[in-house]
Amino acid sequence: MTDVRHRTDPHRGQPEPFRWADVPELVYKEHDTTFRGVTRRVLFGAEHGQDVEVRYFEVAPGGWSTLEHHEHTHQVVVLRGSGACLIEDRVIPLQQHDLVFVPAWAWHQFRATGDEPLGFQCIVPLDRDRPVLPDAAEFATLIGDPEIAAFVRR
Repeated sequence: MTDVRHRTDPHRGQPEPFRWADVPELVYKEHDTTFRGVTRRVLFGAEHGQDVEVRYFEVAPGGWSTLEHHEHTHQVVVLRGSGACLIEDRVIPLQQHDLVFVPAWAWHQFRATGDEPLGFQCIVPLDRDRPVLPDAAEFATLIGDPEIAAFVRR
């Protein structure tokens, strides 16, 4: 393991809730319009010498993340708000402190359903593949389920 003691500050306080010192708010995805009202922050990344990246996402009220799948998994901890997520073929309600595991190649999308942002921590491998969007046939199969059809956004 790489020695990163000289390069990272061991503590980053919160000047306000869900905002950390020296952790910039980033664009959720560059050049993409498949989502609404989502931001991300990288809490711990490559500079910390780990094999994972720990990120914090916020989905604004009424917003959603991209409907996608990929080879890598996600471990998600809901920290704030309420919402729902599609994981493979299930729509799951979410509330604060829920845990969600997104398996490899599972279709997934997160939505905020309350009056405040849905905020969640997401842990992914540092070395990961790119997301894949559903093609027309895959999307048609997904929305063949009425519950999923009512949930997903594009």
